[in-house]
Amino acid sequence: MKRDLSLYLVTDPKLCGERGVVATVEAAVRGGVSAVQLRDKRASARELAQLAIALLGVLKETGIPLLINDRFDVALAVGADGVHLGQSDLAAKALRSLVGANFMIGLTVSRAEEIAAVAALPIGTVDYLGVGPVFLTSTKANALDPLGLDAVAQLCRSTDLPCIGIGGITLENAPSAWSTGLDGLAVVSAICAAADPETAAATLRGSRP
Repeated sequence: MKRDLSLYLVTDPKLCGERGVVATVEAAVRGGVSAVQLRDKRASARELAQLAIALLGVLKETGIPLLINDRFDVALAVGADGVHLGQSDLAAKALRSLVGANFMIGLTVSRAEEIAAVAALPIGTVDYLGVGPVFLTSTKANALDPLGLDAVAQLCRSTDLPCIGIGGITLENAPSAWSTGLDGLAVVSAICAAADPETAAATLRGSRP
């Protein structure tokens, strides 16, 4: 099943502040977010599962997928739509052998060699690529140096998989990110830290050419 990943919200509990993750996601969905990734590196498996269940309630009947960052065990336990993996997480091929074709698997890439490795996998192993960091970002510990627009464009051209840009994307630079040929933008602080997540999401959605 093809999903709309054009405006992809990655949650950050610290940036959501007192409003909380659930209320932030509710507002962002009203503004046009098309996919949600639950990311909370500090949460226990139980805490993450409880929050995921609450978000599944928010997203029910919207058609908007919920993916869990890294924790495929939590994703499977709560019935989330998929998982997003980093380069150091369980190999996508191993995970695909455990789940059905409708379970989404996203993978972070930042180099041509990583995209080539995905291309060597059986078709359908990975559903989309998270390409980045596009710009300088402060929302991920130990983030790599920003790739820049030219490098992102080159990576997008090297694969047929949907490419979702992530890393430092803001309301101001979203148009330039789109110019690289990305299929979607993943945002964290631009929505989570916004005073009005609904308006921020709507503005980001309107930035696509």
